[in-house]
Amino acid sequence: MSDFIGSVKTTRLTSSGAVSAGPSRILSIYYVSDGAAGSITILDGGSGGTSMAVFDVGIGGTSAGEPVTYQIDLPGQGIRCETSSYATLSNVDKVTVIYG
Repeated sequence: MSDFIGSVKTTRLTSSGAVSAGPSRILSIYYVSDGAAGSITILDGGSGGTSMAVFDVGIGGTSAGEPVTYQIDLPGQGIRCETSSYATLSNVDKVTVIYG
C-alpha cells in the first residue's frame, strides 16, 4: 500500500470491533459517550493485536441529558495499521472511525 490515501471509508461501531480487514490509516474518530469516563484503543492485527494509540474519553453528561460528542483528527497521514485495524471501546457508546 502506498502512502497516498485514496478513497476514504468509515466504520461505525457500538461495541468493540473490526474497523478494516486489511491495511489502513486511521484518519479521524468521532465518538458519543453518555456515561463514565472511558477510552478508545486502536489496535493493529485484531482484538489481540498491537496497541497503536489510546484516546481517553471524558465523562458524559447523563444527568443533564447531554452526551459528550467529539471528533479526534489525527495529524499527518494518521495512524498506520499494517495488518488490520480494530477499535476497543471502553465506556463509549458510539464510534465512527474514518480511515483510508
